[in-house]
Amino acid sequence: MTQSEIFAYLQTSFPDAGLVLDETQPEPLIVVPREQLLDVARLLNADEQLHFECLMCLTSIDMGEELHAVYNLYSMKHDHKCTLRCRVNREDPVIPSVSSVWATADWHEREAYDLMGITFEGHPDPRRILLPDDWEGHPLRKDYQPQKEWHGIPLEAVQPEDLEKKRENG
Repeated sequence: MTQSEIFAYLQTSFPDAGLVLDETQPEPLIVVPREQLLDVARLLNADEQLHFECLMCLTSIDMGEELHAVYNLYSMKHDHKCTLRCRVNREDPVIPSVSSVWATADWHEREAYDLMGITFEGHPDPRRILLPDDWEGHPLRKDYQPQKEWHGIPLEAVQPEDLEKKRENG
């Protein structure tokens, strides 16, 4: 099935869900409102005609006013793929977890939280995965302000001339 055919199939199951087929991207994608994401994911995985048993990647993008979660799905049985995008306001970046549908989402969602600050509601283990628990902020956000130090460790880049001055001053 093509992305357009998958979209048409989803439209019949979710006629009032507000799904949108975005064909402006290099690869078409289906925009799913967060309120419908988990139901759409369950159908994509369980329906025999779709059978998307593989979540290849889940990533996140900072688009300014919105944060986006992007889901790349693949069906080995039917050899077709699908890309979903779920948009959320950066002030309320909460999306339902799909880890109950695809187990691999567990780590992907933790990474998206850690680096972008999207909270995945219903996630079984919402701890940071890449950064320490007491890290401030989410480094892939456009408005991220790096810490100057962490537990007494300077985090600003040291310039070569600063090292030379330090050596001269002993």
